[in-house]
Amino acid sequence: MHADRYQTKKQLGQHFLHEAGVVDRIVRAIDPAPGDRLVEIGPGQGALTLPLLRRILEVSGDAPPDPALTVIEFDRDLIAGLERISAGVAPLRIIHADVLEVDLSTLGKNGPIRLVGNLPYNISSPILFHALDHAASIVDMHFMLQKEVVDRMAAEPGSKVYGRLSVMLQAHARVQALFRVPPGAFRPPPKVDSAIVRLLPRAPSEIGIADPAVFSRIVKASFGQRRKTLRNALHEVCPPAWMEAVGIDPGDRAERIDVARFIALANHAAAAGG
Repeated sequence: MHADRYQTKKQLGQHFLHEAGVVDRIVRAIDPAPGDRLVEIGPGQGALTLPLLRRILEVSGDAPPDPALTVIEFDRDLIAGLERISAGVAPLRIIHADVLEVDLSTLGKNGPIRLVGNLPYNISSPILFHALDHAASIVDMHFMLQKEVVDRMAAEPGSKVYGRLSVMLQAHARVQALFRVPPGAFRPPPKVDSAIVRLLPRAPSEIGIADPAVFSRIVKASFGQRRKTLRNALHEVCPPAWMEAVGIDPGDRAERIDVARFIALANHAAAAGG
């Protein structure tokens, strides 16, 4: 289906990137190297796919990997267009699937992968956590997201937007906000600014979370009602003595507690059978 005739599907949260300058900045941020195994989530009409293929071909010389790039696309109507634009450029593997149902670790069975993509804003958080579930197979991630979400992902303690998403992501990856992308770079333009973010998964030994379920429960409860002190927010989860044991003032609010102390509290709770 020709790009000019394709009708974007609002229910899929489709906003296709078309600004060449923005695409070039993204490709330079990703900086493909020989031997990289790149996987693009939601390639759409291929605005990023084709420049990535060309860049991979440049750095690989006469022997590009096969496939040079793997893309995961949910919308069947976009598959033929992706096949057409990649023909004669470099080998492209197309997986027609919901990325939330794709075992990303299988894509990295021959070596770790690098994830890229302009994520549908309506399901961006589930995709982020799905990717982190397979972090052992991932080198890094470069995603286009709603700027508000990127701000929350990268926020530091004390910020008004520091919250559950900040803690959960930063516990598992280094988060780097790279640059803003205006609505006009998309077709149709979204009603919000976007931004590019880089995530670098941490090694399991660096994360140091003893029980992920306990950690998730404590973080969720802590930010459930932001205006409450931790003593009140966590009264059903852990006693004040546990907080004090890891250097947390029970009279403090969650937005002031850094990731390391949340991990320490969760580990203390797990050791105490909490």
